[in-house]
Amino acid sequence: MRARIAQAAVAAGRAPETVALLAVSKQQPAERIREARTAGQRAFGENYVQEALAKMDALGDLDLEWHLVGPLQSNKTRLAAERFDWVQTVASERIAERLAAQRPAARGPLEVLVQVNVSGEASKSGVAPQAAAALARAVAQLPNLRLRGLMAIPEPGDPARRRAQFRRLRELFAALVREGLALDTLSMGMSEDMELAIAEGATMVRVGTAIFGPRPAAARRPSAPQPSAETSGAP
Repeated sequence: MRARIAQAAVAAGRAPETVALLAVSKQQPAERIREARTAGQRAFGENYVQEALAKMDALGDLDLEWHLVGPLQSNKTRLAAERFDWVQTVASERIAERLAAQRPAARGPLEVLVQVNVSGEASKSGVAPQAAAALARAVAQLPNLRLRGLMAIPEPGDPARRRAQFRRLRELFAALVREGLALDTLSMGMSEDMELAIAEGATMVRVGTAIFGPRPAAARRPSAPQPSAETSGAP
């Protein structure tokens, strides 16, 4: 996967080291995460807070960086603020305020991304593109949070349409940087479309299936499924 990222970066005229890999380990057992860490992967993404907490406890002996990449409900903000290193799915000022108030000072600022619904799909979480700048400015002013950039999950299907949505996110990101916000992370691209995302400026790609393979059939899903930040199909 790192070789694939490097190839895509070079094809886009970029240095491979400008694109970080987030391994999405949703519904994978802790043992698979331990194997990935042995292979050199440190940053892992989880969709569900409770599932992630169990893995954090089981893997407490390892130096890992945990990212929440699933929608965050208000009743889970305290756990997210206390245990995660990054929350990539901030989609409202209310959620951001709760995270800021609940982040333990001893842990330092929580790294956050504003999730933008670039496709406009009702099934997707995220703030509307036209409201993204205002939310980003508000989040940047909150204590105990460090706004790092933007995140999006494009509409599946037509590659040209997906690339246009990646481009829209990049343009939003660039506009915020021109305003003076110190942003450095554009989280977009998954197993099947990471080349398109890297061509449009992604600095972090979220890859699950192409690293871990299919999720175990016996994996128990939460009773209220949430949209995934990593699709189930690998190229």
